[in-house]
Amino acid sequence: MKRIVSILLSFCLLFSLAGCSTNQTRQEQESLQKVTILLDWFPNTNHTGLYVAQEKGYFKDAGLDVKITQASEGGTPQLVAADQAEFGISYQEEVTAARSENVPVVAIAAIVQHNNAGFAAPASKGIKTPNDFVGKTYGGWGTPMENALIKYLMEKNQADYSTVKTVNIGSADFFTSMEKNIDFAMIYYSLTGIEAELRNIPLDFIPFRDQETALDFYSPLIVSSEKQIAKNPELVKKFMLACSQGYQYAISHPKEAGEIFIKHVPESNRELIMASQAYLSPRYQDDAVRWGEMKSEVWKGFADLMYDNRIIKQPIDPDQAFTNEFLP
Repeated sequence: MKRIVSILLSFCLLFSLAGCSTNQTRQEQESLQKVTILLDWFPNTNHTGLYVAQEKGYFKDAGLDVKITQASEGGTPQLVAADQAEFGISYQEEVTAARSENVPVVAIAAIVQHNNAGFAAPASKGIKTPNDFVGKTYGGWGTPMENALIKYLMEKNQADYSTVKTVNIGSADFFTSMEKNIDFAMIYYSLTGIEAELRNIPLDFIPFRDQETALDFYSPLIVSSEKQIAKNPELVKKFMLACSQGYQYAISHPKEAGEIFIKHVPESNRELIMASQAYLSPRYQDDAVRWGEMKSEVWKGFADLMYDNRIIKQPIDPDQAFTNEFLP
């Protein structure tokens, strides 16, 4: 009888402790400040530092309960500026265009220090320079900036832009699009370029940064709104501290960071994620003094190029478009 009572008491104690633990966890969770960050696209290795910060507890240590989600509709800068989320992932060209339309969005960190985007085509298409765009079909996302950039690069090389046909392929896969009479498209080498290598598909790649210094812009980056920065500077500071820790970990531990990403996004292609992470980890900070750092001349050079070529209707103040203030 004593043994039975002892066992029952032990069970009661265990359930009591479990209940206390659950209550404590719930209380801790409720004490955290809820924050949302909107991704620019489907989850990929540009976002690894966010998932690391979540997995390693960096967000929690900063007092934050962060939800990482994709934007359902609308551009990330517009949604962030409209208080639909505290933070978002965007691009310098998107922020520049938004600010030229008086959307009060601000870049607060560069995720990747140098632009690895460019135009790509299967080697069989024979597209090695912007001159080779003549008479070809471009598969794009339907943004004015894409066509303006093609036009700028072709005219710079004395090529006839009017011969280029543009087809909106939306979110269609690059490789599938190339099998449907599309000749070239814009890609990030860290994603599609690495995938082409894994699939043994030879690509001709024209990096933007090799065509013009001003095209080595920050893409992607983290944004917030002017209102959020003015109202909750401490929140922005805490969020950026955790993000910095997440990306610093991904820089130092690419393999482990890749595993963390796969854990949080299990439907992803493991081989591609691990290869992409190995490529991208040393490029997050690259030659910058710290992860996330941005330079005024990069913002000014690109903004001037966009305005001079009538890609944006009115000029912007580059120094109002970004800040390094919240980087640790």
